[in-house]
Amino acid sequence: MKMTNPTLRWCVAAGAALTMGALAACSGGTPEPGEDGNASEGSTTAEIVFWDPYPQHAEGSAWDEHVKSCAPEGSTIVRTSAPQTDLFNQLTTAVKEGGAPDVVLLDNPMMPEAVGAGMLATAEQAGIDTSGVDENLMGPGVVDGAAYGVPFGSNALGLYYNADLLSEAGIDPASITDWDSLNAALTKAVANGGKGITFSGVTGEEGVFQFLPWFWGAGADLSDISSDEAVAAGQLLSGWIGEGLAPKSAATDNQSAAWDLFLTGEYAFAENGSWFASAAAEANFEVGVIPIPSKDGGVAPVPTGGEFAVAPIQSENASDHYANASSVIACLTEGEAGFQTNETLGYLSAKPEVRAEQATQSPLWEPWVGAVEGAQGRTTDLGSEYVDASASLSGAIQAALNAAGDQAAVEAAFQDAGGF
Repeated sequence: MKMTNPTLRWCVAAGAALTMGALAACSGGTPEPGEDGNASEGSTTAEIVFWDPYPQHAEGSAWDEHVKSCAPEGSTIVRTSAPQTDLFNQLTTAVKEGGAPDVVLLDNPMMPEAVGAGMLATAEQAGIDTSGVDENLMGPGVVDGAAYGVPFGSNALGLYYNADLLSEAGIDPASITDWDSLNAALTKAVANGGKGITFSGVTGEEGVFQFLPWFWGAGADLSDISSDEAVAAGQLLSGWIGEGLAPKSAATDNQSAAWDLFLTGEYAFAENGSWFASAAAEANFEVGVIPIPSKDGGVAPVPTGGEFAVAPIQSENASDHYANASSVIACLTEGEAGFQTNETLGYLSAKPEVRAEQATQSPLWEPWVGAVEGAQGRTTDLGSEYVDASASLSGAIQAALNAAGDQAAVEAAFQDAGGF
């Protein structure tokens, strides 16, 4: 399936994409991206350009070497990394100017916006195989019935706990099944001389990502951020700070900072991701993990984490660029190399049979399989409107955390955010 008028949609979509910098791309007289080209008609080239959002994996790292090992015979992969938002902005400009890379790894909530701005070739056009991928993980990459790119793996959120602190305080982690029992456990841990829970409430998508299990677990919906259920989720986290059950720094802590606090051994719990599972196994205390509970019982849905491997729209020699993308993405997502992609990044595969193999080979993955399989796409319901919803929700989260338990202030924050 070919894209319809991708160039026209560039500037039409720019207003919605302003937060990602797309507006800057609507100028200049450079060659315009087209809808021509198909991987089946192209040949791989001597140089293949690959962009990813992992600057922490420097040249010579295991990830860097793994990516470069996926170069087809006669080709060399040139890899560049940048933080996710910077990467999106750079891709926006590169596609418009006719110099897009062959392969990009995009955070899954960015997919509808990238498609709406005419930046991506369809999976069919680029020769990307999406078969065998879990539907919930593929969801963010399906726009108007067409698939774009493919998720190679996913990560999820859970509640890590310090087994030593819980034992000393007489807390059974299996008893934590709803918000009331979690609050009781936090209070008991603090009363016993420990600290409560770490989490990331930092401004932006990272803080929203960590808030969504509580938001969805309260029964809230992203289409109505001002609902009573949304307010209840904000009250929960705000109350933790007001009651001294969570650090005030949660409002500015990213996920790595929140994890570092947990590793001090002072905190009973940490909401954090499966990518820390290996680090948890090496902590100086025994670490366990349980699902994040819903307000009234049961397991809260968590947002799908992870990136899509995509092929940007090309202006010239499109078929060759798509052949490059098809070859490299197939290597990263299939067979033994696909298994190694996820192990290297600390992800669980987007394919159930590979995920099962990971859990068999490494028991540390077992608690996370259910979370990944039950995860919800952040953009699946709202599409490109998620960008505005996320920005509004982030503002409400910040106000709620800074309110430190002031219920009226929390309610006002979510009501103000409701008109995104």
